Amino acid sequence: MRERKKRELLTEVELEFMNELWALGEGTVRDVLSQLPEDRNLAYTSAATILRILEQKGFVTSRKSGKQHVYKPSLAKDTYQSRSLKDLSMKLFDDTPASLVARLVNDDELTEEALGQIRALVDRRLKNDTG
Repeated sequence: MRERKKRELLTEVELEFMNELWALGEGTVRDVLSQLPEDRNLAYTSAATILRILEQKGFVTSRKSGKQHVYKPSLAKDTYQSRSLKDLSMKLFDDTPASLVARLVNDDELTEEALGQIRALVDRRLKNDTG
């Protein structure tokens, strides 16, 4: 079996679990399951398998606490967000971040408030880069 790269992106289910772990800080299989929507109806064994896969991929670490494993993210959420955006920019926007941002700001559903926040972030970044 080939060794999996730690830089892999998460599947939708894995990302769902990581979001819960990022919110919790750390947790057992039951802790993560309790955070999922009630209609999710995921079996304990399936959840445990997902967390083991995340550990194999290097996204979480675990430690034994009694009979349970306690899982903790080994990758910060903002680090994963950056990785995902770089991948999206490369694959869908021809590795041109300006195209990605243009698509975002041209979205008709984007409010003036959100545009103002984006402008403030860009202004702050420009000021920090030149100042």
